Amino acid sequence: MPKRILEGEVVSDKMDKTITVSVERRFMHPLYKKFVKKSKKYTAHDESNAVKIGDRVQIIECAPISKRKTWTVFTGETSAPAPKAEKKAAAPKKAAAPKAEEAEKKAPAKKPAAKKTTTKKKDA
Repeated sequence: MPKRILEGEVVSDKMDKTITVSVERRFMHPLYKKFVKKSKKYTAHDESNAVKIGDRVQIIECAPISKRKTWTVFTGETSAPAPKAEKKAAAPKKAAAPKAEEAEKKAPAKKPAAKKTTTKKKDA
C-alpha cells in the first residue's frame, strides 16, 4: 500500500523534533453543492528542527513514532528540493506587419438592429 503524502502549513514548532501541521482540504458539499474547506492538524517528526512556523511542508506516513506521531516531514529544508526543469528558449515573435494586415481585412463590427415594439390594439 502506498504511503500518503499531505501538504500543509506548520502551525507549531514548540516541541523538540516535532511539528504540528495544519492540512486543509476542499470538497463539495453533498446537499448544497458548494465547496467547503476543512482542516485537520497532524503531528509530524522533524529530526533536525529545521522547519519553522508558517512554512509549507509535505508530510508522509510512517510507522508510529509515538502515541500521536505517525507522520514525517517529507519536504522542507531537511530534504533536497526536486530539480527544476530548465526553461526553453522563447520562440521569436512574428513581425507586427502581418497582424496589421489582418486587422484591415476584418470588417467593422455591425451594430445590433433596434428592437421593434408592437402594441396590441383593443377592440372597443
